[in-house]
Amino acid sequence: METSIVIAGFGGQGVLFAGQVLAYAALDQDLHVTWFPSYGPEMRGGTANCTVVVGDEPIGSPLVRNPHVVIAMNRPSMDKYEPLVKPNGLLLINSSLVNRPLERDDIQAVGIPANHMAENLFGNTRLANMIMLGALIALRPIMPLEAVKDALANHLPERHRHLLDANFRALETGAEYVQENILV
Repeated sequence: METSIVIAGFGGQGVLFAGQVLAYAALDQDLHVTWFPSYGPEMRGGTANCTVVVGDEPIGSPLVRNPHVVIAMNRPSMDKYEPLVKPNGLLLINSSLVNRPLERDDIQAVGIPANHMAENLFGNTRLANMIMLGALIALRPIMPLEAVKDALANHLPERHRHLLDANFRALETGAEYVQENILV
């Protein structure tokens, strides 16, 4: 079984990092994985996205035209990727930054107020990416949440180790939000 995931947003939202964490978690679970980043020339504020493909068999290509899942961290990402999600796929929307209705009725769309949640929990929005990743794992359990947490613990650079507990809490918060508000 293969799952393709696009994570998209502005530079500085941790889009590429969230994809890396997911890719490391897949590798650590002995799954096949590709991680394909793409970003504009600006470091912060420009566009950024990455494609992660996870499977239990070798992956033919890291390029994905119609992903199974899209995490849209902002409105431009939703506008760009909503039409591309596979029918019956999942569009996970950062509803803190996206305020328009869905145009399709053949996909599952779930809004997570990730920026608001991160601001309330941590005093800034920098962990909204991990909230969205936790929500993804709760909605599409391609691997256990513990595997994602282990990947963070095993691969987070030393200079960011002091943020490990906050990242864990953000992942758990996203998963709990889905359990309490979406999967009821």
